[in-house]
Amino acid sequence: MSHSEQLVNLHRLAPEVVLCLFGIIIMIADPFVPAGKKRALGWLGVIGALLALASVHIAAHIPGDAYSSLIRTDQFSVFVHVVVLVAVLLAIMGSLDYLDAEGIQRGEYYALVLFAAAGMGILAGANELVTAFIGLEMSSISSYVLAGFRRRALPSNEASLKYFLLGSFATAFFLYGIAMVYGVTGSTYIDKVQNYFDTWQLVHSHPPGLAIVALALIFVGLAFKVVAAPFQVYAPDVYEGAPTPVTALLASAPKAATFALMVRIFYLSYGSASDLWVWAIWIAAALTMSIGNLGALVQTNVKRMLAYSSIAHAGYVLVAFAAFKSTGMYSNFSSASVAAILFYLAAYVLMKVGAFLVVVHLGQQGEKRLEIRDYAGLGSRQPVLAACFSLFLLSLLGLPATAGFLGKLFIFQAALDSWLQWLVIIAAINSVIGAYYYLRIIIAMYFWTPSQEYTPIRVAPALSIALGLAAAGTLYLGLLPGHVLDFANAAANSIVHR
Repeated sequence: MSHSEQLVNLHRLAPEVVLCLFGIIIMIADPFVPAGKKRALGWLGVIGALLALASVHIAAHIPGDAYSSLIRTDQFSVFVHVVVLVAVLLAIMGSLDYLDAEGIQRGEYYALVLFAAAGMGILAGANELVTAFIGLEMSSISSYVLAGFRRRALPSNEASLKYFLLGSFATAFFLYGIAMVYGVTGSTYIDKVQNYFDTWQLVHSHPPGLAIVALALIFVGLAFKVVAAPFQVYAPDVYEGAPTPVTALLASAPKAATFALMVRIFYLSYGSASDLWVWAIWIAAALTMSIGNLGALVQTNVKRMLAYSSIAHAGYVLVAFAAFKSTGMYSNFSSASVAAILFYLAAYVLMKVGAFLVVVHLGQQGEKRLEIRDYAGLGSRQPVLAACFSLFLLSLLGLPATAGFLGKLFIFQAALDSWLQWLVIIAAINSVIGAYYYLRIIIAMYFWTPSQEYTPIRVAPALSIALGLAAAGTLYLGLLPGHVLDFANAAANSIVHR
């Protein structure tokens, strides 16, 4: 490999290089930073996330394959990189004061977040299944440790153990599926697998049976990461037990990266066999939405309620995923469903991370204020914070003028265009169910009698900035979606017409 080729490869992988570099710097610097000044490492993590976000611009100007086509930089991966890095940046800013309050301010926390983000970036741009597996493991192993970062809290230890054990099983399914794909096609490159099945379809009506089993195993492994039913059972316990800023990250960024990989595998590699997997996605979408919303209905713990809500929103994304619309004999497809997925992921990350960051502040030390009754009277005691939380909840509900409304609108439109009326009806019913538990919190904040035990605490500057950015983004996508929607459409077209 020539020097110029190596330089181009590094440019195309610039976000991951920056994230890993800053993660290593933080790990090296950590032993030399006094205990009372560990917070500075957090700001170093913020700088690393910002520079990684800026380096996406570099990668976007040199699209193409890197490292023997293991990684592909196109507008699709660029879009997902931006979504993931925004979630990472907000989560780090929401962690600074939280870690101080909990007495667990340590440099390895921020390094693990950056390493997890690098793994998610690899997932977003992977053009080869083993490379995707490496990215998945980078993200997962870091997440297992982060989930148990409150080492003295039993729920955090339980969350880490459950996440590790079940995640290991899911990873095994994914890896076994990759092995079967290689056994059938002789390759693990996504585009070569696509060519194999396109050619096979010219002679046979269905792909080989082993290829179908391989796809089923891959779906099990990836469905775990996006908390799709019936593989969502771990999520409420893990999300509730993990440190709340970590929950904000787990509920957003890994989903975006994993859905990006699923698009490449299902829409590209297995696009010509869509009649075999669309029905499975249809069932998973209906189950995921229903289990998530019905589970959230009976929760009184806000953090656990938002965990079930994240399951429901994975179901909404799967609605668009099921709206695969083939445009020919080969695995060509309409870009509308992919654009809907991308726009919804952008909206979802902002409103979900923002909601969890409000919980970060209101939970106070030890996360002891997580019940709905603890939010009583917040509208009069901390009106700005209550307004931000209301905005995020209403956006999750799908109220007009918010990002969540347009996200659901585009998803429903893509599904209707693919004649999935019954799935849209199920999604609409679930949206109505979701209105109950979202509005219940808002009613508590503005109409319930304030608790005399609660003393309002000033929102820390870093957390205020993160909440402000999330709220502004939620409104921007709801009121002026044009630029982001154009970006999403261009990203979708980049993998349709590559």
